[in-house]
Amino acid sequence: MRTLVLGIGNTLLSDEGVGIHVIHALAGQQPPLDNVEYLDGGTLSFTLAGPIEEADALIVVDAAQLNAPPGSWQLLEGEAMDAFLLGNRKSSVHEVGLTDLRAIALLAGHWPERRAMLAIQPRLVDWGELPTPEVAAAIGPACTAIRQLIQDWNHVPR
Repeated sequence: MRTLVLGIGNTLLSDEGVGIHVIHALAGQQPPLDNVEYLDGGTLSFTLAGPIEEADALIVVDAAQLNAPPGSWQLLEGEAMDAFLLGNRKSSVHEVGLTDLRAIALLAGHWPERRAMLAIQPRLVDWGELPTPEVAAAIGPACTAIRQLIQDWNHVPR
């Protein structure tokens, strides 16, 4: 199973870039996981539709409004991810939204059956190259949760 871990965000806007920081941390962890691709999705574009459609499994990491303390995170799988995306269309500086990429993948007939979103509550979305301490503290636990999810998916038959 080929898994795509897609980090989304703008690393020039402090906590907004946490998705990118998480995938960079994951990519450096040992031992590496087989058949896992880490992709810096930046602020999204339609060019990401291809990699999403080619993946057997998809994990998206992004800052999101969870109405929780900064640094809190949620792992939303399958239909829970879809419902979150459709119910939380945030205004952003992104060229396209993840909901747009989902629509493209559905039209093409390949929105991965195994999919999840790890959403992290930001504290600050303003100019700054590093996440705030609360959000930075969530990176390690987020990486652990993502690696565990990938291992679980690889050991459970479809």
